[in-house]
Amino acid sequence: MKKTLHILFLFFLLTKVYGQYSPSTHNYTLAEYKAGNQNWDITRSEDGKIYVANNNGLLAYDALNWKFYQLPNKTTVRSVFTDNNIVFTGSYEEFGYWEKDDFGVLKYVSLSDKVIDQISANEEIWQIVKFKDKIIFRSFLNIYIYDYKNVIQLSPKSAIISSNVIDNKLYICTLNKGIFSLEDEKLKPFFFDSHLLDTKIVSLTSYNDGLLLLTSLKGSYYLHNNQLKPTRFKIDKELKQHQLNKFSQLPNGEMVFSTIKNGVFLTDAKGNLKFHVSKENGLINNTVLGQYIDTSNNLWLGLDNGISKIDLDSHHYFFNDQSGKLGAVYDVVKYRGQIYIGSNTGLFKLNKNDKLHFIEGSQGQVWDLKIIEDQLFCGHNEGTFVVDEDQLTWISSFTGGWTIKKVPERKNTYIQGTYTGLVKFEKQLDKWHVKHLGKTTIPSRFLAFEGPNIAWVAHAYKGLYRVKFDDNYDTISSVKSYGDKGIGSDFNLRVYNIKNNISFKTNDGWQKYEPIIDSIVPYNLLNEKFGKDSYIISEEDTNRLALINNDGLISFKAFNNITDSITFGNRKIKNRYVVGYENISKIEDSIYALNLVNGFMMIDNGFKKNLELYKPTVESILINKKAIALNFKEEPLSIEYGESLEIEIVSPRSTNHFFEYRLFENDNHWNELENNTIELTNLIEGNYKIEFRAKNDFGNISPIQSLTFEINPPWYRGTLGILIYLLIFALAIYTFFYVQKRKLIREQRLMKIKYQKEQQKLLREKTLENEKRIVQLKNDALQSDIKSKSKQLANNAMALVKKNESLQEIKKELMINKESFQNYYAYKKLLKKVDNSIVLKDEWEVFEYNFNQVHDEFFIKLKEKHPKLTSKDLKICAYIKMNLSSKEIAPLLNISVRGVETHRYRLNKKLNLDNDISMADYLLNIK
Repeated sequence: MKKTLHILFLFFLLTKVYGQYSPSTHNYTLAEYKAGNQNWDITRSEDGKIYVANNNGLLAYDALNWKFYQLPNKTTVRSVFTDNNIVFTGSYEEFGYWEKDDFGVLKYVSLSDKVIDQISANEEIWQIVKFKDKIIFRSFLNIYIYDYKNVIQLSPKSAIISSNVIDNKLYICTLNKGIFSLEDEKLKPFFFDSHLLDTKIVSLTSYNDGLLLLTSLKGSYYLHNNQLKPTRFKIDKELKQHQLNKFSQLPNGEMVFSTIKNGVFLTDAKGNLKFHVSKENGLINNTVLGQYIDTSNNLWLGLDNGISKIDLDSHHYFFNDQSGKLGAVYDVVKYRGQIYIGSNTGLFKLNKNDKLHFIEGSQGQVWDLKIIEDQLFCGHNEGTFVVDEDQLTWISSFTGGWTIKKVPERKNTYIQGTYTGLVKFEKQLDKWHVKHLGKTTIPSRFLAFEGPNIAWVAHAYKGLYRVKFDDNYDTISSVKSYGDKGIGSDFNLRVYNIKNNISFKTNDGWQKYEPIIDSIVPYNLLNEKFGKDSYIISEEDTNRLALINNDGLISFKAFNNITDSITFGNRKIKNRYVVGYENISKIEDSIYALNLVNGFMMIDNGFKKNLELYKPTVESILINKKAIALNFKEEPLSIEYGESLEIEIVSPRSTNHFFEYRLFENDNHWNELENNTIELTNLIEGNYKIEFRAKNDFGNISPIQSLTFEINPPWYRGTLGILIYLLIFALAIYTFFYVQKRKLIREQRLMKIKYQKEQQKLLREKTLENEKRIVQLKNDALQSDIKSKSKQLANNAMALVKKNESLQEIKKELMINKESFQNYYAYKKLLKKVDNSIVLKDEWEVFEYNFNQVHDEFFIKLKEKHPKLTSKDLKICAYIKMNLSSKEIAPLLNISVRGVETHRYRLNKKLNLDNDISMADYLLNIK
């Protein structure tokens, strides 16, 4: 019963202000689907794909991506219909069907070729319906019946406006000939009324026990027992004014009217308006050319400029402001039956005429709207106001009223967090008294009471403080910072009182205050129940807390029963959040309002929508960018080594989803796909299994789709490669032995040549050595001969010296005894003979030369060592080296033996010889 009351309230609220509220609407612009702007018809196939008859051709949508197909004659597609996943289209002087080939690509087959001679000039197919086992193509002039074999043409001789299948009967509505029914492939009159002349019957449907006729400009009629009466629906006025173009009826009897001039009207079964969706509150264009309601109660609209989808099954509704006057909404509240909206541009309310009304004097940022003591408080950038209808009463000049909380166990006393600290509001005798409590001027965005005299304040940007008040709440007695008491980060702090626990949402997750140790510790319970990245965006003293996480998902969770939770939101809504200032305010019972950047969203947190996701299917497979047939069934797909594999997957029946994949079955890590296509390259040979699944932001997952494939080894690792390797190996072995044999022969020949050369070299060296030895022996013999001859010459020279000395003595005696000679001439003659016998050349020089020849320049070396030696000293040294005794030397020097000994003693001193060194040995060692 309570649930029913909630829904009735929501229905009453939204019916009252239908011009502003709308169901969840998503628009697809030309930039998204990349085709013509006009979309004439739209349908959904059994596999979930959306097909659109577009100005430029056929559009297909798989819930993630749009694809475009063009007719062979490149004309505009006016109508589209699907049956058993075959897509039928109608165009200019052309109609036929599209069917997937083995590669998953839609291929067109023309049916108009079967009746090419019967098609009228400039004829276009505007509607396609299924009747029994036949497909009916309708133009303004004819209908064409296709039984999957042949095509039959029928003409009612009047412009055909619509064709409708009701209770297994086909009705053809004409402009001037009334309504026909198709029986036995013939058109038979069914109903005619003069009121319907020149009337465009847009649609014909069953209604109660009769038929409901919807016209373009004349409203709606009820046909029962062959009687035509106006329905007098309240919506008729709008339909006549804005020109009805398309009509659909929901299974529950609700009706959808699409117009040329003013969007879509949704009514109940009696024609009472529930919603009006137009460009003002959701659509991108007001001209609806085609519409289709799928099995999930999604209303698809083909527009004059774009495509839209409206979720008719949603219990969450939007208030959208397309004018830009409202701005970003920060709080919404229902007060005395009216909706008040606080935004960054001021305070607004929805008046009785469902229009947005600005309250004068409220321009500026509105932070907080709260009902206190049956009065509406408005926390504003300029202070705090009390709101009464369109009047504002300024009760506080302290700027920036972020939040206001009641003081526990104290009547009529409230504390407000402002730009400049904490402000007390106390009501006495129906008058509010406002006082700044001093002590601190920190911006106080978040406030939570621990007890009657203790509150926690989170700085707007950083910092956390515990504040104590005096008993009378006249001032703050102390302010203590808790930035160093275990709080992870000073930034992005939020403070709440959850079940009498002071709790903090930080960058590191949930924490709480532990009074026993006067410190802040992790709050594992909330981290587990709420999640580390979720924070509360509703009042914390409700049975169900509203939380939002980093993915933009909003959850209503009961603290004591975490399974009793509702989650909603998607990536499109996330883009409309006022980031950091998300707020959900309670409107009534289970109805809440979520603030958005250009409006707000009404939420029924008692409604749970089925979020089932469907198993993905393989749409196409490309190997090396070339499509392959999809008929491989259970056999693994064979791919050559080095080729790329591209797989496109779809899940058209799923909504708000994305895809994940994993390449190995034992790999538990799923990778998210950016779109719906995965390309695999550089895989090594082997067997692979790739798995896909659909997933949404709520954590729901679909059944797994898998695909097995095999990467064949490269040719050089396959059978051919092995044969080639064996051949190469055999050739290599043969080559090796052949080369080795040739090498051995060559090396033997080279060794023989080398041996011969070495023998010749040794022989030459031996011969040369012998020749050198012979030369050396000859030289030695010559040297010996030279030395012998030099010795002889030296001896001869010495003998000559001795002879000359003797002759000199004789001459001297002759001269002494001159007088003894009687014959002077005989004396002269004898003296002359003596002179002639004396050799005039210096005999000593001859002796010295020959002596040096024998003794290797003895005198030169001796002079170098002892330059002070005289000529006589040298002579004595030469005689000593010749091993002559003093006795033998004396006559040579013409001195006595004693004189020789004396000279040798002196010579020993000149040679600086020690006493133990023999002079003869010393001179013999001089070479």
